[in-house]
Amino acid sequence: MTDEQLSRRLSYLLRHAPGELGVTLEPDGWAPVQAVLRHLRVSREQLERVVATNNKQRFSLDGDRIRANQGHSVPVDLGLTPAVPPARLYHGTHPAALPAIRQEGLRKMGRHHVHLSPDPETARRVGARRGVPVVLEVEAGAMHAAGYVFYLSANGVWLVDAVPPEFLAFP
Repeated sequence: MTDEQLSRRLSYLLRHAPGELGVTLEPDGWAPVQAVLRHLRVSREQLERVVATNNKQRFSLDGDRIRANQGHSVPVDLGLTPAVPPARLYHGTHPAALPAIRQEGLRKMGRHHVHLSPDPETARRVGARRGVPVVLEVEAGAMHAAGYVFYLSANGVWLVDAVPPEFLAFP
């Protein structure tokens, strides 16, 4: 299994289907490393390499525990504390999503939060997963001033419950 394949399987396991795959998450999202290694059939060395080299820093490893830093569709409490965002954040998407976003804004869909990037380049990479990316600018400072609560995950991804269309700048 390549490191990229392992990263994808690890994301799925820790963020979306731990119970289906025989791994039990603690309430704060941590899973026993040994259970993950058994399920994925990889070495501790390969797991550590994927955690350390993942370009999005999706995972945290703490001794004999591992967790995804955000993006869960299963119930977890990551213990995030509210943070003051910069004036602008960015969201990468694809052109087909724009009509719905113009009407409804950004919604968390099946996840715990909407994910926002600190810079346009990161948002472009996120949006490119589904083809030609579109980068939206989010007026995060104005949202925060209006009472929206933001969180900053361990890997630098900004999280918020939703982004109404009036706080978005479209290309």
